[in-house]
Amino acid sequence: MLVTGGAGFVGGNLAVRLATRHPDWELVAFDNLSRRGSELNLPRLHDAGVEFVHGDVRSLTDMLRLAPADAVVECSAEPSALAGVDGDTRYIVDTNLVGAYNCLELARRDGAHVVFLSTSRVYPYATLDRAAYQEAPTRFELASEQELPGISADGVSEGFPLDGPRTLYGATKLAAELLVTEYRKMFGMRATIDRCGVIAGPWQMGRVDQGVFTYWLLGHYFRRELRYIGYGGAGKQVRDLLHVDDLVDLVEDQLLRPEHWDGATVNVGGGPHCSLSLLETTELCAELTGHTLPVRASGETRPGDVRIYLSDCARLAGLTEWRPRRSARDVLADTLKWVAANERVVRATLA
Repeated sequence: MLVTGGAGFVGGNLAVRLATRHPDWELVAFDNLSRRGSELNLPRLHDAGVEFVHGDVRSLTDMLRLAPADAVVECSAEPSALAGVDGDTRYIVDTNLVGAYNCLELARRDGAHVVFLSTSRVYPYATLDRAAYQEAPTRFELASEQELPGISADGVSEGFPLDGPRTLYGATKLAAELLVTEYRKMFGMRATIDRCGVIAGPWQMGRVDQGVFTYWLLGHYFRRELRYIGYGGAGKQVRDLLHVDDLVDLVEDQLLRPEHWDGATVNVGGGPHCSLSLLETTELCAELTGHTLPVRASGETRPGDVRIYLSDCARLAGLTEWRPRRSARDVLADTLKWVAANERVVRATLA
């Protein structure tokens, strides 16, 4: 099994845990180590018996040098919603779209099952912000009655309209989804697409533009400055979150049952019951770390901001008995244990 982005947050956790659970599997983690902190996963991969190959999904030559694979889990991505805003668009397009094409070419060569990790960012942000909502004391909430299709108080379903801008991150991932669908039909490949919401947990180097819950926890732990940005600066914008271990459990099932999952495109997230606003996250981080921080308000609006995103996973629930087992508190508490146990290297990486 090949895991691209295999030294990243999701890919590293996936490769290590699957190697531990399935010692008869031959796992290869493929990564260019461009993201700061990915090098910390190399000892973990080695100790778990995962082969690491240094290479770049942007290079088809690098990909086709790999040994034949039975399955490819495509975890490589530039995941920042702000990528390309500064005008430098080459890296995100080459990584997320050309990289996905190269992975599909390798899978076509080998007849491999593809599990493609996509994103909720495929849903257009301006359309999401047209959803009816109400303001509660600590969060924005989706209204039960909606004029838009594909959205309800349970969140955003796969039937949500796809017209409109969605950030370059979302656009490149949606374009890659279309390639996956075409390759599956044209070449008889088995493929599964997971549209993931926010994923969090140990070994994530959270940043302001990606991995917000870990970023918020790290801010409290190391007493770094935090700001509520946009939507009145009250911190009431909401996301659902999913523990990376819950995601690993789902992908494991998809790898074990490729025929069952073939052709599925599903939302994967914590849903309404595992969600937090930034304001609620501040309160929970203060409780867990014992550090209370003043959070400044900033009314500026960033490109691609969304007031509320919750994953409606009803389609997923119809395909599997899998459900997220870990709460929002579990996600942050497990992340905190990891940060505390690795404080020196985490601090150095953040610096």
